[in-house]
Amino acid sequence: MQANISESNSFKTQTETGLYIILTTDEDDMRPVYISGNFNNWKTQDNDFMMEQIGINSYHFKFPLGFDYPETLLYKFTKGDWSEVEIDPNGNRTENRSTKLHTGIQKEHVARWRKNWLPFKQSYLPKVQLISDEFEIPQLNKTRKIWALLPHDYDKTEERYPVMYLQDAQNLFNEKAAFGNWEIDKKLAVMSEYKIGNIIIIAIEHAEEDRVKEYNVGKTVLGKGQGKKYIRFVTDTLKPFVDANFRTKTEREHTGIGGSSMGGLVSIFSGLKNPEVYGKLMIFSPSLWVVPELKINPKKAFSADTKIYLYAGGNESETMIEHTHAFYEKLVTTEFVKDKTKINLSINRHGTHSETYWSDEFPKAIEWLFFQSK
Repeated sequence: MQANISESNSFKTQTETGLYIILTTDEDDMRPVYISGNFNNWKTQDNDFMMEQIGINSYHFKFPLGFDYPETLLYKFTKGDWSEVEIDPNGNRTENRSTKLHTGIQKEHVARWRKNWLPFKQSYLPKVQLISDEFEIPQLNKTRKIWALLPHDYDKTEERYPVMYLQDAQNLFNEKAAFGNWEIDKKLAVMSEYKIGNIIIIAIEHAEEDRVKEYNVGKTVLGKGQGKKYIRFVTDTLKPFVDANFRTKTEREHTGIGGSSMGGLVSIFSGLKNPEVYGKLMIFSPSLWVVPELKINPKKAFSADTKIYLYAGGNESETMIEHTHAFYEKLVTTEFVKDKTKINLSINRHGTHSETYWSDEFPKAIEWLFFQSK
């Protein structure tokens, strides 16, 4: 009799706190499980909606009493981003789960989790278009190969898209790249399947032996660079061409620039010098050691904050984490970004200075920068 009373009280407690979701899975790999849905802008790593593990392959989550539910609650389970979302037993995308319940118990089950962005569907791959083999760079009296990665259904819509300008195109989607590549085409395919990959990527190849010189801005420990001229090229020449020839959203809040290592450094300077143009910065493992006295002009701050995704790995160099943290603090204290929630500092203690880790970070950065409202 006592057991029945206890179970009754337990159920009463659960229902009084709102909807109670119990999840079981066939695969347990120790990664935390999150609920993502139309109640939190489909954020995939929202700590407010992280489920509690209650046993082997079992989790639960209680919506608080008084929670502001949508009329129909739509949701999915993830392990932290769309590369790690639930899939069916055959590896296919699952449809959104839904319920109109605001109280009571909802039991769910996940057969498999997507891992390492596999599998992806060929039909969702972006359309890779060579803009030019020899795009003129008048500021440097050079030419460069430049690519556009367009959404898979670009030719079937009249939609306009945000744009991300990325450095080092040779290492972004080239299967034959010497040091591997970011596989951004495959990552965008998976993201598009979940309706968060509708973005144009402009990939600019680096200058081979002159790469460091072009990405080096001003006088630094590496000597005098050509970075200022390169930034003028991307900002004053390339962006107007892209906006004139593709269906882009031209405003700063829809325009980003990014890269890794020296490509990350020149992207930082692009954003600092032209905040009226670039509202999103994707900075991976920046070579901040090149400019130990980097200055940020707070007068360049805008009321519409720049959004910055800043990543570093713990196994890159002895000073990578230190320099990245210092840069983060400088951004906050100078109020270049007035709202520090618009700086996402991501540290992977095991990360090395390599395409493998930048590849893993890319979709997380794109999702946070362009497809999350907060």
